[in-house]
Amino acid sequence: MLPRAPLLTARLCLRPYEPADASDFFALLDADRARYRASFPDRLQAVRTRADAAIALRAFAADWQSGRFYVFGIWHRDTAAYLGDICLMPQAQGRAEIGYYLATAAEGHGYAREALATVVNFGFQTVGSKGLLIRCYADNIRGQAVARAAGFQPEPAPKRPLWFQNSDTLGNVRRFWLPRAPEPPQRL
Repeated sequence: MLPRAPLLTARLCLRPYEPADASDFFALLDADRARYRASFPDRLQAVRTRADAAIALRAFAADWQSGRFYVFGIWHRDTAAYLGDICLMPQAQGRAEIGYYLATAAEGHGYAREALATVVNFGFQTVGSKGLLIRCYADNIRGQAVARAAGFQPEPAPKRPLWFQNSDTLGNVRRFWLPRAPEPPQRL
């Protein structure tokens, strides 16, 4: 089990949620529900009330302990303002997927790039992932720019069965992949 420790950047504190964060967590989601609906429908479905937010935060803590899912709230270090959320979900074959969102007011300040760079390091160094994946909708230009700025490269769309190739949703999703850098040779 990984310790539930914060990750600090120059401006941000990324930390696992605590029960006292439920009100801020709910308020951010509730304020931007329409904007998050397409990308985070499961989160919105699970968090309809402040009580649901408290349940979700307890589930995040249990997921952390099991190694299934690592979720960090993003706070500004100087103002203590809650800015958003970033998570890493380990998958098969050493891969992990990263998802993130910011409050509308927090966009355009470089916070997503700063948080992503830190979670990339967490994914490779702490979790031991071999590769990281980010999925963005084709019209999410900012999300794609954040992924590219962190070194992620577009991945070709996965092959789908013929009967599934007309799915607008999957065709509208762009995948970005970042492999773990090879270890430098050891000197003897």
